Amino acid sequence: MPLPPDFHFTQANLQDYVECRRRFQLRHLLALSWPAVAAEPADAYEATVRDGEAFHRLIHQHQLGLPAAQLTALAHSAADSDEGSEGLATWWESYLAAAPADLPAARHPEITLTAPVGDQRLVAKYDLVAVEPGGRAVIVDWKTGGRRPARAWLAARLQTRVYRYVLAEAGAHLNAGQPIRPEQITMLYWFANFPDQPERLRYDATQHAADARYLASLVAEIAAAGEDHFPLTTDEARCRFCPYRSLCGRGVEAGQMGEEEVEVAAETDWANAFDFEQVAEIAF
Repeated sequence: MPLPPDFHFTQANLQDYVECRRRFQLRHLLALSWPAVAAEPADAYEATVRDGEAFHRLIHQHQLGLPAAQLTALAHSAADSDEGSEGLATWWESYLAAAPADLPAARHPEITLTAPVGDQRLVAKYDLVAVEPGGRAVIVDWKTGGRRPARAWLAARLQTRVYRYVLAEAGAHLNAGQPIRPEQITMLYWFANFPDQPERLRYDATQHAADARYLASLVAEIAAAGEDHFPLTTDEARCRFCPYRSLCGRGVEAGQMGEEEVEVAAETDWANAFDFEQVAEIAF
């Protein structure tokens, strides 16, 4: 099945492919919209998605130099005007009190980098990259999920593998024209609901080489795939949190947010599971 002319690979669409090839086909190749929520209760899920997007925007503005006091007023104003947005103000206060304090001074919020993988493009859109020219480089990703994922789970995610790989391949212009060596790179996940428990994942040349092989193989496999290459996942627990479940005959009811016995629910960052590029900017 040929890729769309303007298609590019990202951590999100690669993660979809790894978890369910059918979901990848429906969402990224066929661009099929399906009117179903990913989790219940729908109102709470939608509020969490909305708050997550607004939280990322507040941090972006703060990293660009807007005064914290002004942004704090916006966060509380949004919470006061929307009964479902209490989390936003709480997350923002946690960020002000416990955001990573040891980051390099050169900050690049909401930056996008692109690296070639075979004949395809691999694109990474970062929340924040902080670089000390000639020294360390820290990728920061702000997470708003209700549970803190395990370190091993984060390390295995395509987000971790793609973000560190692309920075090593395409970050030279952030480092005075010199490539950023894998050993200089750290991926830092900061959790709004667990502000004192960030996760830091270091990188090295061995992991970079392994990522290069894995990503090249994965991208080549998808690019060469035929129509019959996109079966449903065998892990039906994932279907409960996929909007295509009724289309695929895997049930009509969404899973419940916070269901601890379901791995995919327990470790999903609800706000960041949503494709924010498809959401209109929030007007404060």
